Amino acid sequence: MSRRHAPAAPKWVGVYLQEAPSGLHARIAAPRPLPLPATALPMSALPEALPPEPAPDEDEAEAPQAAAPGRKRPKPGERRVQILQTLAGMLEQPGAERITTAALAAKLDVSEAALYRHFASKAQMFEGLIEFIESSVFTLVNQITEREAQPAQQVRRIAVVLLQFGEKNPGMVRVMVGDALVFEHERLNARMNQFFERVESQLRQGLRAAAEANGSPTPTVEAQALASAITALLVGRLQRYARSGFKRLPTEHLDPALSLLVR
Repeated sequence: MSRRHAPAAPKWVGVYLQEAPSGLHARIAAPRPLPLPATALPMSALPEALPPEPAPDEDEAEAPQAAAPGRKRPKPGERRVQILQTLAGMLEQPGAERITTAALAAKLDVSEAALYRHFASKAQMFEGLIEFIESSVFTLVNQITEREAQPAQQVRRIAVVLLQFGEKNPGMVRVMVGDALVFEHERLNARMNQFFERVESQLRQGLRAAAEANGSPTPTVEAQALASAITALLVGRLQRYARSGFKRLPTEHLDPALSLLVR
């Protein structure tokens, strides 16, 4: 019997939908007065050219329960969404820093072999979540920079949006701060580090423009220092949120904190 290679994890479309289909959503309450949708970037918004669902081999069939009479078989692509949706949900539970494929398969009521028909490895599953985080956050960031003319306001709203995303998606926060990636491939941590470097770069652009508008003699130096400080504030608040069992909200007293850094 020939061995099939699992297809690569799908890339989610970075577009907002007025009526989002069912599936895992980035639940965001955007900062006022910026008019953004309350529900953004559904994980079920898949590319049109999705590879066809492979026919299951006998040794890769789902668990016996999955083939029970009367149980509806997922459409092509739906199982991938279900896997990532379930993984994100499990990350919201206490002590969920280490999730095994066996536990994930049991939660989905399928075999581990069934998981690997959709993702080549657990690392690829986490990459799917990271792609979702990147698309969700930077789509909002791009909207802010396009619609907000004041550089200082851009910086404040970017910070708020990032923390609101984490607050509404606690399972994703464990990925963002690296808690869920401790025992995973190092490339995943590297990718999340790049995510925050992109955030810092975006903040630095706005802070430099604000410093120039305020007549600063050293706008570049000032922007670099403040962007680093704000990024550290954002990461620290997300870490506190995760390690408090999602009790200490990352947006708690955020406005007074930002007013000390962004003028």
